[in-house]
Amino acid sequence: MAVLTRDAILAEIDAGRLVVEPFARDQVGPASIDLTLADEIRVIEPGPEPIRLDADVDYRSYTRRVELDGPYVLAPGATIHGLTRERLRLPPNLCGFLEGRSRFARLGLMIHVTSAFVQPGVANRQVLEISNVAGHPLEIHPGVRLCQVVLLRTEGSAVYQGRFADQEEL
Repeated sequence: MAVLTRDAILAEIDAGRLVVEPFARDQVGPASIDLTLADEIRVIEPGPEPIRLDADVDYRSYTRRVELDGPYVLAPGATIHGLTRERLRLPPNLCGFLEGRSRFARLGLMIHVTSAFVQPGVANRQVLEISNVAGHPLEIHPGVRLCQVVLLRTEGSAVYQGRFADQEEL
């Protein structure tokens, strides 16, 4: 596997094999594509009982959806789910990793605590597991380029058809 650089990313987009919607060419950096936070999040609801983690657990049973018409203050130690505004469509020979941006990480914002892998062949928006590991509240705004996707060429091809294959909302 090899990381795609700006010229390879743009070549894939120009050929129509890689689709980012909406897209602006200035989103592409030296070896990644910046993605923005959409105007909706999911907030984990505190409850009296532990959440049982098993194969049937559904995060939607323990969270509530919140529309963002302005900033959201993320408390220290809190985790929310965000959604990228952009829909990614990867060809069967590309996969990716979602990464935070250093400007925000240096202030204590983690974009993906786990499960940052973007499967080959996906055609969806990406859910971000956003956590505040700082000792102070962080104000999150919709429309901000909050993360980036680093793309890699695979050896062979595959198409993800799992539980979140058609993910369009939180």
